[in-house]
Amino acid sequence: MGVEIERKFLVTGDGWRTPNGVRYSQGYLNRDKHRTVRVRVAGEAAFLTIKGVSNGPSRAEFEYAIPTADAAQLLTLCDGPLIDKIRHITRFGGLDWEVDEFLGANQGLVVAEVELDSPDQAFARPDWLGIEVTDDPRYFNSSLAVQPFQAWPGKKSE
Repeated sequence: MGVEIERKFLVTGDGWRTPNGVRYSQGYLNRDKHRTVRVRVAGEAAFLTIKGVSNGPSRAEFEYAIPTADAAQLLTLCDGPLIDKIRHITRFGGLDWEVDEFLGANQGLVVAEVELDSPDQAFARPDWLGIEVTDDPRYFNSSLAVQPFQAWPGKKSE
């Protein structure tokens, strides 16, 4: 079984920015409390991903490459608006940090994620890392598809 162990943080400043970000478009075929089924186009690649219930920073995850033509058709079947973002990968402290710069209705939100080998793994924090939002469901991409960041009352981007 695939397991994802991921911590998520808001981002401050521009120290994370890379010149080679990749455009992502993703949508959800299922977003219930027990599972999400996501279709994603990332640059020239496409994936179908099934994720289980979050238990802190851990959850089951299964991801499969699919043809981009299939992904384009599946995106038209998605529940709710699509998520558009640019993903930047930056290395810090021996780990790859995925920094998502959201576009469209989520413009202004920048979130960093780091995948770990265990929930209690220690890691160095880059100086551009803000508060942790791992356990805040508002920051789940599946939530942002139905309650975009721009619509939040009193939204916080840092």
